[in-house]
Amino acid sequence: MIDITERAQQHFLRLLSQQAIDGQGIRLRVTAPGTPAANCELEFCEPDELTGGEWTIECSGFNFHIDGDSASWLDGASIDYESNSTGGQLNIRAPRIKGELPGMDAGLVERVRYVLDAEVNPKIAAHGGRISLLEVSAEGVVVLQFGGGCHGCGMVDVTLKNGVEKTLRERVPEITEVRDATDHAGGSNPYYSKHEGKSALA
Repeated sequence: MIDITERAQQHFLRLLSQQAIDGQGIRLRVTAPGTPAANCELEFCEPDELTGGEWTIECSGFNFHIDGDSASWLDGASIDYESNSTGGQLNIRAPRIKGELPGMDAGLVERVRYVLDAEVNPKIAAHGGRISLLEVSAEGVVVLQFGGGCHGCGMVDVTLKNGVEKTLRERVPEITEVRDATDHAGGSNPYYSKHEGKSALA
């Protein structure tokens, strides 16, 4: 169902050893499954906090519990821990939790909005940004509005062309053009104030 690498197991074991609570494990659940807002949440879990509906995986020195209602959404998921210069980062890859991209029978607006919510906005959120869909014309022109850290950002053109438009046109082939209707002169807290840095989708 879910692959937990040896590195991830050792990371969890280190965290649990710091807690020093007998029988404590890790529990994973999915919030808002099947929607663009879906997310994975990890928490410490003591035996008396289990409901009985969890799926339990025996790991090296501890038990990893998967919330029963979340199990089907985590099929094919993986958890890994990657060391880096600042310590390390836990990576959870769960490709099914957001559901499926609406099919070709769905409306163009619905498919564009799904890609923005499921793929684009989670990435630019790291820069404090968000993109909203204003309209999709009959000719396939998508008009967007940038907010937050993307409003007035000096790298917004790069993010639009090399990130947002590329992603949208790959996922929704009927799109002919992507335009930015934002007045960037009014941005109050841009992530980059000058044309330097990198795209929020890099």
